[in-house]
Amino acid sequence: MSDSTTTETTDQSVWLSLKDIDGSPLRGFVCLFAIVFGIWHVVTNVYLNEPGLWQNAIHFAGFAFLAAVTVPLVSRQKATKLNTTLNVIYGSFVAAAALWVAASESSLYERSLAVTGQAWQFNLIDWLAGGLLIFAALDLSRRVSGWVIPILIMLSLSYILFLGSHLPGVFRAASLPANDVLFRTLYNDEGMFGILASISSVNITLFMIFGGFLVASGASNFVIEVSKVVAGRIRGGAAFVAVLSSALTGTISGSAIANTASTGVITIPLMKANGFRPKFAAGVEAAASTGGQLMPPIMGAGAFVMASYTSIPYSTIVSVSVMPAILYFLSVAFIVRIEAVKHQVGQDIDLVVNKGKLLSGGLVFVIPLTVMIWFLMSGVTPAYAASWAIASLIIVSWGTSLLAAIIKQSGFEPVVMGPRQIADALLIGMRTAIMTGILLVAIGIMNNAIVTSGIGNGFSLMIAQWSQGSIVLAILLIGLASLVLGMGLPVTAAYIILAILTAPALAGILADTIIVEQLISGIADPAKSAIFALVDSPHVAKVADGMTREEAVALLGAMPFELAITVRPLLVDPTQQAVFLLTAHLIIFWLSQDSNVTPPVCLAAFAAAGIAGSKPMETGFQSWKIAKGLYIVPLMFAYTPLISGDWLQIMQIGLFGLFGMYAVNALIQLHAEGPLNLLTGSLLIIGGIGSFWPLNLPLNILGAGIVVMAVVLSARAMRHKLDRSEPSISPV
Repeated sequence: MSDSTTTETTDQSVWLSLKDIDGSPLRGFVCLFAIVFGIWHVVTNVYLNEPGLWQNAIHFAGFAFLAAVTVPLVSRQKATKLNTTLNVIYGSFVAAAALWVAASESSLYERSLAVTGQAWQFNLIDWLAGGLLIFAALDLSRRVSGWVIPILIMLSLSYILFLGSHLPGVFRAASLPANDVLFRTLYNDEGMFGILASISSVNITLFMIFGGFLVASGASNFVIEVSKVVAGRIRGGAAFVAVLSSALTGTISGSAIANTASTGVITIPLMKANGFRPKFAAGVEAAASTGGQLMPPIMGAGAFVMASYTSIPYSTIVSVSVMPAILYFLSVAFIVRIEAVKHQVGQDIDLVVNKGKLLSGGLVFVIPLTVMIWFLMSGVTPAYAASWAIASLIIVSWGTSLLAAIIKQSGFEPVVMGPRQIADALLIGMRTAIMTGILLVAIGIMNNAIVTSGIGNGFSLMIAQWSQGSIVLAILLIGLASLVLGMGLPVTAAYIILAILTAPALAGILADTIIVEQLISGIADPAKSAIFALVDSPHVAKVADGMTREEAVALLGAMPFELAITVRPLLVDPTQQAVFLLTAHLIIFWLSQDSNVTPPVCLAAFAAAGIAGSKPMETGFQSWKIAKGLYIVPLMFAYTPLISGDWLQIMQIGLFGLFGMYAVNALIQLHAEGPLNLLTGSLLIIGGIGSFWPLNLPLNILGAGIVVMAVVLSARAMRHKLDRSEPSISPV
């Protein structure tokens, strides 16, 4: 663990390292508590069978204590003995309040049943405990992520307490009594200790711990070295190292900013030494680190949240995300190649590979990750898979040390995961998990308010009305909302809020494409066609016989949102509905990542700029250009069977999509293998459209061929340019 504090703009916000706590006895106690707390997360998910409320309450109690002690009340607050003592007392009271809420559930029901005709009967201690927990959610979420989430929580509570009754239209909601709001906040499945808290306590924290073991075992060094092996002899290879290493580490870290800070300190200086401009080097690292959360098998916290909300198996979400992740990272690689050719950088520079680190970290990275993927694909719970991956890493580290003693390879010094190393790994994992553990419980307050009030339907109706049934407009609106939310929220929190508010509307718009086709051909089933009799539209009479596409779109547009929700399950096959729901969530999840790399608030790019010594805003625009896959791939989700087709269709879409991706990047840079002119630029536009066209093999082949033609022509132009620029050499 580092003795320094992290940057204020990171996902971990402003917290003090556990080693910075004033007073060594207290520091030792907090470190011991964090280690035991980490072990509890493994044990409770593998061996114990605690009720969900108890597990989530203990989970929040522990992280509330750690956050109170390790995260300062205000920025740059000095960790004096008095401040630390007060924070320990505060954290202890919050932890006790969480445990009290879990313990008093049964007695609360008994008291409420004994008093007929009245709402939930909280006693004084219940009110104090519940009030303290809500206050702690506000305070601790502010400490770890800033003011946005506390403000949203206060607005959410105000909405269901009194504001909702004063709002007009679809946003009007009945005001609830305070005891009803408190009960729903504490005990509902959508509340503080409900679904979102379970995602953190059951899955995310274990994977954070696994990431800590990878760091402590030296496996993270392997990522850098293997990236050098793969990309070290390619023009601009240092930038490819950043792309590969960020893809491998980002999926485990779950944080674009933490990934940028950890791998960027190695890759950004490498890229600068390789000849890349500082702002471009920083932009590549930020864009690649952002993509780490899109990379299977872990995908940060996104896949767990998605599985919980959609009830789609985790393994399915991970498997359909492989090709999109490949498209994204190759898109970043394309723009790296174009930049290297355009500015003639990175030629004849060989990256030195540390064979000792490559050997030392290889086994403890590959084998545990393979074990985890195998368990995930076999259908066991993610928590069980992560636990076995941790166990296998410890065992492999011992085996690797024996191998080192036998072969005596120079520099081959593996880390043996003994008690000290295991403790360090647990500390790293628990420190990383503090922010998520606090935020997912705090967001539960908002989630409960949204579900209780029904305001989510209002937002869905707004999206449906503004987009007028257009998928592109709906995606654009959601993208803008994600950018605004992402300015003040970590991307996981932004995704959760957007998914609650907009996923039903987007899934409905996607499903309407199927209903439109049915209306065009005519719905002969009287039971289904009779549904449209409730719609005020002149096109209702044509439902059984068929109509034009324009008429079908107009008919659906005239259908009230409440009726549309009822109609879709009757007209769309349940399997297709599940696909549309997953597609909507994936689109929202991808778009929620854009705040890391999109100005004016692009924290991953700003973190990279600090390492590169480049101007933050210029770096932000560079990272935004490089990360264009964040916008292209969601459109492919919507308009092609990239996640729902058979493997041949997915391969066809992915393969030809790469040609389209290259064309887009070349047009952005106005350069391919050489400078673009009117002819090559036009060819790239035409070829890109043909390459992206869904499942039209002749057109895809033609489009890819045109892109290749444009690249060849641009390469000739580049050779001609270089030939003209070479100075003539006179004989001596």
